[in-house]
Amino acid sequence: MIERVVISGGGTGGHIFPAIAIADEIKRRNPKVKILFVGASGKMEMEKVPQAGYKIEGLHIVGFQRDFSLSNLLLPFKIIKSLWRARSILHKFKPQLVIGVGGYASGPTLKMANWLGIPTLIQEQNSFPGKTNKILSKKTENICVAYENMDRFFPKDKIVLTGNPVRKEFHDTTATKEEALSFYKLDKTKPVILVIGGSLGAKTLNRSIVKQIELINEANVQVLLQTGKHYYDTIIEETFNEDMSNIKLLQFINRMDLAYAAADIIISRAGAISVSELSMVGKPIILVPSPNVSEDHQTKNAMALVEKNAAILVKDYEARKKLVPVALELLKDKTKQQQISKALKQLEKPNATLEIVDVCESIVDRKRRKDKS
Repeated sequence: MIERVVISGGGTGGHIFPAIAIADEIKRRNPKVKILFVGASGKMEMEKVPQAGYKIEGLHIVGFQRDFSLSNLLLPFKIIKSLWRARSILHKFKPQLVIGVGGYASGPTLKMANWLGIPTLIQEQNSFPGKTNKILSKKTENICVAYENMDRFFPKDKIVLTGNPVRKEFHDTTATKEEALSFYKLDKTKPVILVIGGSLGAKTLNRSIVKQIELINEANVQVLLQTGKHYYDTIIEETFNEDMSNIKLLQFINRMDLAYAAADIIISRAGAISVSELSMVGKPIILVPSPNVSEDHQTKNAMALVEKNAAILVKDYEARKKLVPVALELLKDKTKQQQISKALKQLEKPNATLEIVDVCESIVDRKRRKDKS
């Protein structure tokens, strides 16, 4: 049984939501467990984790900027400061296990846990891991992965194929299409295209929809678009004189279960958790991988589905011209929709969170037995 655990990482919903799902399952098994999150100060996790009912400590850590930036000169000092801050947090909290889910804070926290002799586990969401997790994998107990053939990057004997944790509402949902359409005030007579650019939004997806408003109106379909907080006002300004009767703009979709239920087809970035959620939903999908991520891992995530006929791929630089026409064509092609849905459902791993926590418990039990012997 796990009694004290630290979960570290964040930056985007793709890291935060799996972390919270893991925490929820640990707490379900042991309601008295002490759980502490460690994130990056100023990032999304500092808001979302407390909303989920958990305590979080922040590290003053940032990533390397691809463009020239003075902040890059300060990065070594921030890393050293974050390592010592992580050491202080771990020394005070005394966890039995530290779980890394990716994101800026995960590296310093797991590195310091290794130095302190605290067992660690990596939950790698993507089909192509970043450099930090490759380095950390040498000292971690296990790596829970969502894709096959990950022994290209990690020690084979440490890998456990579990899938990615998804938010609790996808397991418990009873949402109907009728309820979802009513919730979002959508027209029951028109097909729905759901567009989600991740928790922070996606400029390319927003622009691709705005550029093709006339085509959307002519096709008599409606779009539910998650713009992201930073893009919402700009989109409102740009479409002030447009006929937006068929487009519903939202900064952030809190009831994603209802959004998925409303959709006939879904357009999405190809973040690992989005892909895992979409596999469970089983609706026809078009993936537009973000080019602005390390190691181009979203394209690799998307291709893992495309190769199994479980998604359609539109490249980011082609999206403004091609995305809406491809989506409208898919809406007409019921055979293609059924093919994608069937292939997607074959890829879902609904027990991912349970299996990850099983691995966590086995690590803690091994350590306990070792300490007694």
